[in-house]
Amino acid sequence: MQSKRTAVTHKRTLKPPIEPTTSLSLVPSHAVKLSPAASCEPPPSFDPQPLLAKLSVGKSIQEYKADESVFSQGDVADTVFFVQSGKVKLTVVSTHGKEAVVAILPEGSFFGEGCLTGQQFRISTASAVEKSIILRVSKPAMVALLHQDPQFAERFLAYLLSRNIRMEADLVGHLFNSSEKRLARLLLLMANFGRESKPIPLIAKMSQETLAEMIGTTRSRVSFFMNRFRELGFIEYNSGGMQVHSSLVSVVLHD
Repeated sequence: MQSKRTAVTHKRTLKPPIEPTTSLSLVPSHAVKLSPAASCEPPPSFDPQPLLAKLSVGKSIQEYKADESVFSQGDVADTVFFVQSGKVKLTVVSTHGKEAVVAILPEGSFFGEGCLTGQQFRISTASAVEKSIILRVSKPAMVALLHQDPQFAERFLAYLLSRNIRMEADLVGHLFNSSEKRLARLLLLMANFGRESKPIPLIAKMSQETLAEMIGTTRSRVSFFMNRFRELGFIEYNSGGMQVHSSLVSVVLHD
């Protein structure tokens, strides 16, 4: 039964590349649910960097290479992190050794905040997806900042709630959307399409294994879809990375 269903899916043809007039932000929610691995962007009005820069103690900045670990599952949880540039992947490994990608966090994201609620050990592994600059803030310094600045505390809470709502909606999309739509949506989000910030259509090359982990499918399926996206002109490769065209939205909108 599975092979028949796959064959039918592969015969489906997509419309040629077009420049859609509909923004991703205006697409009906049932049509654009993300996988849990898709980017979770913070509210655009929340920019904590100026305030974090004023911290005189309890912080440090570190640069990470692609695939370099920030912390591992089971490590002591005593620090909150903020992505100044780059992207971070959160993964969880079960007791049976199965790994799942929980989220891909873009620039402007906090992570590791579980230590603020009494979490003693990390329940996930965080690693850089690409070259990233990450700000580390100790738990005492973060707690003091939240107490001293009510406005920051309010916006920080709103950010966490907003991110959790997105991740919950993304989980629904992971259960009901096809892997092809999840891949197309992920590529568009990585290129900043559909966000208030300016699109960055040229994104760093990423292995098909990593993309497969992000959307919860196999490498062979990702390879098939990526080749088709390229044949239809939705994406192209060059020495700088992968060029993503806004016409890829047609995959997300296709029923």
